[in-house]
Amino acid sequence: MSLRHFVAIDLGASSGRVMLAQHDSHSGEITLSEISRCVNQLVTIDDRQCWDLDALERFITAALENIDRQGIVPESIGIDTWAVDYVLLDAQGGRVGPPVAYRDDRTHGVMAQACRELGLDAIYQRTGIQFLPFNTLYQLRALCRDRASDLARVAYALLIPDYLHYRLTGQLNWEYTNATTTQMLNITSGEWDAELLRWSGANPSWFGKPSQPGRRVGVWSSPSGKEIPVVAVATHDTASAVLATPLNGENAAYLSSGTWSLMGFESRQPFTSQAAQDANITNEGGAEGRFRVLKNIMGLWLLQRVCDELAITDLCQLIADAERQPACQWLINANDERFINPSSMVREIQDACARQQMPVPATPAELARCIFDSLAFCYRQVLLELEQLRGRRFSQLHIVGGGCQNQFLNQLCADACGIPVFAGPVEASTLGNIGSQLIAAGAVADVTAYRQQLSQHFPLIRFDSHGSDLFRRNLPRFQSLTSSAKELCI
Repeated sequence: MSLRHFVAIDLGASSGRVMLAQHDSHSGEITLSEISRCVNQLVTIDDRQCWDLDALERFITAALENIDRQGIVPESIGIDTWAVDYVLLDAQGGRVGPPVAYRDDRTHGVMAQACRELGLDAIYQRTGIQFLPFNTLYQLRALCRDRASDLARVAYALLIPDYLHYRLTGQLNWEYTNATTTQMLNITSGEWDAELLRWSGANPSWFGKPSQPGRRVGVWSSPSGKEIPVVAVATHDTASAVLATPLNGENAAYLSSGTWSLMGFESRQPFTSQAAQDANITNEGGAEGRFRVLKNIMGLWLLQRVCDELAITDLCQLIADAERQPACQWLINANDERFINPSSMVREIQDACARQQMPVPATPAELARCIFDSLAFCYRQVLLELEQLRGRRFSQLHIVGGGCQNQFLNQLCADACGIPVFAGPVEASTLGNIGSQLIAAGAVADVTAYRQQLSQHFPLIRFDSHGSDLFRRNLPRFQSLTSSAKELCI
């Protein structure tokens, strides 16, 4: 049988899709068909910003039933989602408390408390994970402080993709790549860190042994009576995106561009030196024992919020209008904590510029240009930090994910970083999800072989640096912003 089918459920913080992949085992070609797409947005429950998991579950079930009605029998189903958020279950599998989202403000001040009581150095050496105020470690501490009456009912804590695995199969799982993002997994042992769990207030019995990507969790029973295996892929969407990034050699960096921008490189060994800690570099788990040495950057969340507030629907026209604006006139530190979830992103950007005595962007095009230039500076800064950490320069940068369709931002990134940028594939997280399933099924040997197949069938777009000194001349202005802002770190 040369044609094999697999289903990828790929859920981001802003949208989700269910994709059917057809893999030709002779040529290695993968054809993706979108079965369904949905908007994923926050809802308010008990004055908290939460995920509508019931809506997501209905969306997933409807899409799978649609595939079943077509008479297609996939070999397996995989789920990847955003990181750090979790669901609590009682012994009967019912949810305990609302599924609070990482953008909720309940963790305000908790990270600073952890560093005072446990020590910043101790936390980083135990986990190798970037300090972000919404990491699961701090979410659990806030939960145990605010909802102590619920704790006696809790039997299990599952990260979002593992919760969805449970809803499809009735089986429990704790997948490794997503577990590493919690800042509660010990980087040496690969197990949950007992001291950090104690500090969070969570019961260690809530967590099972982390499993590597590729584990078969259970089966989904279709309406027609088929039993389809559900495979725990690299369930953190960035881990899946990196798996599908056709990195060319050890001097290639990646940038997963979407709601968040995540820039980094692959390594067989983690980087937990003082320099890595000072730069707030994270060492998240990847497939096949690889570490994703990277840094989180706020990303296109800023643009998404501006478009929502101003009811902008023609993104291509907005990008074209932004390209005609003067360069580097408006700059912000995109990674400032103030941009996590403000009541108005437009006002927050304008206020940030005004406080720095810069011109204030007023039109949609000016706001977009401010975001694009500022992200390009963030990319340059993080790339330099990563180069200093590893002791050698990068020769190219691969941008994957939905953000790689923004050719103007890709060119700004190439100009700012001074190296060639390769854009694509767009559906990286979906393709990484499928890749994990193909490897688990024995259809592809390993990650390296899969990337080779992708490079043959998904052509990349190259952006060369124009060699302009625009970013070099404006770098001091941007550096002054990063020194005065409260970034997403200690």
